[in-house]
Amino acid sequence: MPAALQWIVNATPAPGDAAYPSFGQPFDIGQLPGSVAQAIWRGSQVGQAGQSVVSSGFAALDAELPGGGWPCNTLTELLQPQPSLCEWRLLAPALAGLAAGGGHILLVGPPKRPHAPGLVKLGIAEKNIVWIAADTPAERLWSTEQLVKANPRGGAILAWLPQARAEQLRRLQVHAQSCDCPVFLFRPEAAQLDASPAPLRILSTLGPDWELHVHILKRKGALLEGPLVLPSVPGTLASVLTPRLMRPSQLIARTEAANDHALGRAVDRRRPRQLAAH
Repeated sequence: MPAALQWIVNATPAPGDAAYPSFGQPFDIGQLPGSVAQAIWRGSQVGQAGQSVVSSGFAALDAELPGGGWPCNTLTELLQPQPSLCEWRLLAPALAGLAAGGGHILLVGPPKRPHAPGLVKLGIAEKNIVWIAADTPAERLWSTEQLVKANPRGGAILAWLPQARAEQLRRLQVHAQSCDCPVFLFRPEAAQLDASPAPLRILSTLGPDWELHVHILKRKGALLEGPLVLPSVPGTLASVLTPRLMRPSQLIARTEAANDHALGRAVDRRRPRQLAAH
């Protein structure tokens, strides 16, 4: 029996015990044994992961993730509007660190063939990539489950499971509790309306200025209002983009303003002739 549960069982007070607070009285957590007090989490606080984590590479995101990074021993569900849109830009910093330490990045059923030169630009060597070409939903699910059971240490598991059902995810979550590496499941944006056993769920979309908008839909902690905006220029473009192209939204705004101005002038030039015709 876990130590904390053993203490709770043995600490059941006798009726009328003055050391046990009655309803309506504040309870001092300091009265609990240290191991029990550390395990208590308030819903208004960001929880502390009970297992190891891997830094996401984004300081702002780490500050909002329980434990300060992507968790191991559990599922992380990443939702996006379409496949191959945000996953590499969001996970590349963490995956590059794992690959540098000799870990393998295991891909199950990616929608597109991994582009080795692009991954190298992101800091992930081709030798660290293992691609499992599982075509059907059943093959992808079975392959993911076997990898999670195998507990590959030092790397990460990335699985594209757009059609997985809640009971299938629940089984994966049970196995993931014994897996010492991060397990990421990629699913469509619409899946946010469905229940999921994954303790961490994130929706990621693209912003206009080469950034990611990250919405934390579910975590151990208070609800996060609004998205996190993370700078994320694709590795293949970072060295060729000019300062002006780094902020496309400003260029678009200036172009639209110029077009509106030109349209207004054209209308003004036509108006006298229209009045004269009447």
